[in-house]
Parts: sequence; structure tokens; C-alpha cells
Amino acid sequence: MSLDKTNARIIVVGNEKGGSGKSTVAMHIAVALMKSGRRVATIDLDARQKSFTHYIENRRAWAARGGRDLETPSHICLDENDAATDDRARALTEAVDKLAPDHDFIVIDTPGHDGPVSRLAHSMADTLITPMNDSFVDFDVLGAVDPETFGVTGTSQYAQMVAEARNQRQRLNQAATDWIVLRNRLSSLGSRNKRMVGEGLQELSRRLDFRCIDGLAERVIFREFYPRGLTALDDLNETTLGTRPTMSHVTARLEIENLLDTMGLGVPTASNDDVGQARDRDAA
Repeated sequence: MSLDKTNARIIVVGNEKGGSGKSTVAMHIAVALMKSGRRVATIDLDARQKSFTHYIENRRAWAARGGRDLETPSHICLDENDAATDDRARALTEAVDKLAPDHDFIVIDTPGHDGPVSRLAHSMADTLITPMNDSFVDFDVLGAVDPETFGVTGTSQYAQMVAEARNQRQRLNQAATDWIVLRNRLSSLGSRNKRMVGEGLQELSRRLDFRCIDGLAERVIFREFYPRGLTALDDLNETTLGTRPTMSHVTARLEIENLLDTMGLGVPTASNDDVGQARDRDAA
């Protein structure tokens, strides 16, 4: 396996549970990087659901439909139909080797289940991002807790797989993986569940060496972006959105900007004019 990459930094979005927001996070990262002038390629390893691929296809179609100027990454979806594991692993390595010389970043979206190809992708990651919903149902992907005290009692299969992938990477090229866990669908209100999940993640972050940061809130607007392939970072105007922007668009954008800044991926910010105009429209 070759992990020699000219120029490209690999960002892997991984979690073995579905519905955690992997494709939404991957798309926003890719678009954010393109808007900051980086050359970006994307790879979808979930050839069954193809959520990431469909997101990008929707974006291309929406741009073509209205003559909109929307940044779109170079994209590859690995086909798993009737293909041996070794063939898919080879295809992933070849795709990365092909894309790396001409791109600054490669963003890889992984399926919601374990497998050799997903493990290979994790071992390639310069940055690994694991979105999880803020509940003990999703906490289980990282660790186990005592049912009485809710104290952490151990680590999960996925966490152990990540540890093995990071060790493999370290052995191959002495490169460390920056692991970031995103707490998605956070409630704006304090609660016992929120506090206990947070305490458990703090304990696991010390054991497993990851950074835990607040991710995306539960916003309908993120689901509405998907059919048009849009992100909260796209221009807040009627031409791009196909509708009049509102404060919901602005709030989602500010949330994404803060998230990416915390992850170390700064992006152009929404202008005061964008915010003011959307606020005026909501008030009208």
C-alpha cells in the first residue's frame, strides 16, 4: 500500500453508525476548502447509500439548472458491486495516488459499518472527523458506560479500530492522525443527558487522544440544502438558494464557520450585509 501523497492532505469522515451527519459534514468541509482557494477532491466509499455522491450530483444539477456558479470538487465513488475486497482496497489507493498530485485536500466519506476498505481509509487520514449525535446511543460507538453511574467502563470496537489504524500509519510514515469528535444535534438547553455525555467524552478523549468539539445543531435547514446540493457556506442570495434567504440560513452559516474555525479550517465569513438583509426580511 502506498501512502506517499504529493501536496494532498487527507480528511476522513468516519463513524460506524448511520445518521450521524457524515455526508453533511464532509460536503461542508469540501466546499469550505474550495471557497478558501484550495483544490479539493472527494471520495465516497459508501457505494450502497451514496449519500455523499448524491449530494455532489445534486449540486452539479442545481448549478446547471439555473446557471449558478457553485464550486464542485473532483469526485470518485468506489463501486463495491461484485468486487473483491483486495480490488476495492487497490482502487482506493490508486484513487488517492491519482488525485493527490493535483489537489491540496482529499475528503473521504466512509460507510456506516466496519470493513477492510474503511479501515484502510482511516489509516490514510491526516485528519479523522467522527460526527456523533449527542446521546448515549451514539456514544456507544466510542465507549461503554456503567448503567448506574454512567462512568466510562471501556472503549468500543470502532475506537479500537481507529487506534489500530493510527498505529499503522505511525509505523508506516511516522505521521500522526488528528482525531476530532463532533457532538452533533446538540441541544441549546442544558440537560442531565448533555452533561453526562459530555463528561463521558472528556474521559474518552484522554484515553483515546481525540479532540471533542461542538458540531451541528438540529436544524431543518441542513436537510433542505441536500436536494439542491447546497451548503450553509454558499452565497446567501436568491439566485444561489432559489429562495429568499432568512436568518435560518445565516445562523446555519455562522455555526458552520465557527465549527470549521475550531477544526482549523478557516473560511470566508458571512458579511454584515448578508446578516442584516436576512434579519430585515424575517422582520418584514
